[in-house]
Amino acid sequence: MSEPTIFERIVSGDIPARVVYETDTVLAFLDANPLAPGHTLVVPKEAHRRLRDLPDDVAADVWAAVDELAPRVEDAVDADGLTVGVNDGEAAGQEVPHVHVHLVPRFEGDGGGPIHAVAGAKPDLSDEELDDIADSIEG
Repeated sequence: MSEPTIFERIVSGDIPARVVYETDTVLAFLDANPLAPGHTLVVPKEAHRRLRDLPDDVAADVWAAVDELAPRVEDAVDADGLTVGVNDGEAAGQEVPHVHVHLVPRFEGDGGGPIHAVAGAKPDLSDEELDDIADSIEG
């Protein structure tokens, strides 16, 4: 068995956290290394590595929590906006192998960029390539 992640240890109460929301399946708390005041993490209580691993009911609970918390976080710190993000997999920058959603308050002039800035150079895709990708996703 592997060591519990930091999020599992927070959920179990082994590590203290500033909890702002809790249900039977979801916990939300302030990020200990925030990108902005109010930076909040929303995690399923059960350990699931990737979004694809979340059972449908747990995924619904996580996104319901995000929906409820987003305006509360933004209002709490008088933010001008909010970036909602998930780093899903190591290649995407996921540092803790436990699904978590970042709610990052944004402020005019904060120096942050749009979500389109996270992936570096944009690919040059033909219409045929775009159609193939769309067909593959659609199933």
